[in-house]
Amino acid sequence: MIERFGDGRDWFYERRLGLFVHWGLYAVTAWHEQEQWRRGVSRRDYGRLIDRFNPVRFDPEAWLDLAQAAGMEYITFTTKHHDGFCLWDTDQTDFKVTRSPYGRDVLRLLADACHRRGVPLCLYYSVVDWRHPNYPNQGRSHELSGPQVGDDPDLPAYLAFLKAQVRELCTRYGEIHGFWWDMNVTGVEDTAINAMIRELQPNAVINNRGFDAGDFGTPERDYDEQKGEVRVYDRLTEHCQSIGRESWGYRADEDYYAERHLMQSIADALGKGANYLLNVGPRADGAMPAEAERMLRRIGAWYHGVREAFEGADPVSDLIDNRDVLLTRRGDTFYVILARSPYL
Repeated sequence: MIERFGDGRDWFYERRLGLFVHWGLYAVTAWHEQEQWRRGVSRRDYGRLIDRFNPVRFDPEAWLDLAQAAGMEYITFTTKHHDGFCLWDTDQTDFKVTRSPYGRDVLRLLADACHRRGVPLCLYYSVVDWRHPNYPNQGRSHELSGPQVGDDPDLPAYLAFLKAQVRELCTRYGEIHGFWWDMNVTGVEDTAINAMIRELQPNAVINNRGFDAGDFGTPERDYDEQKGEVRVYDRLTEHCQSIGRESWGYRADEDYYAERHLMQSIADALGKGANYLLNVGPRADGAMPAEAERMLRRIGAWYHGVREAFEGADPVSDLIDNRDVLLTRRGDTFYVILARSPYL
């Protein structure tokens, strides 16, 4: 059994299913959150999308209502993705939501709603940055092929920018329950960065994609080939998956997973002792896509009926040899979970 922290981070053991939200300028063109990189869009042309970002239908209460209907008990929000666009009123760059026609601090609105309703808020932050002139793009995973015109690659200078932004996120928005790093392909290891987060936000769990091992692992979609071999996780783990196969941000012609597939994926992760973070990309106007909302409500109807098999239950599949099922235990009650779809 995984040993608990014995401090405020233990909330992560109790709230097992969360909502991931990928949102930013890429919602305007409704193709992919990595459009700038994948389609070779110039920094200048991509930057013009800020003039079209005006999410007048953004309602954080509606987002949290939908999460609650889906059985989700925390939210992880993309404050800055690889494109460098910031969804809070940062002092470190003008490439931010308060310089868009919307003009309001999106993170402030979401954080205030989460605090009112007692919903833990976790913050996603990309280390890769296609906008910042000091970020040393070298063509590594999810980087631009190299410096752009006018850039001054300087990793120490970029890390100073990054630390200043992390400090803002950890001091301006009340209690934060998690920090979700992504794409530290620089190879830099620096335990002081996570130590700063822990000092400022002691109840925040931190993932393993930043500058040290963090608190928990993050298998993504079905990329981890060993995921199917795990029966009981021996380290705190959170699976992440999007409801669409093609993208994490909003895509107008998204190829959605079957609800049955997502339900089975959730059951598989939770049955092994992991958490599960299911992603939706809101539209550019701030509303959730109708199909995504329908799917989350259907998943919630299922999850509310089976959550007792996961929440407060221990994974004990090591007690049996049958690889077609998983086993959890709550006191004297055992729950059998189908790990594979039955077939004739």
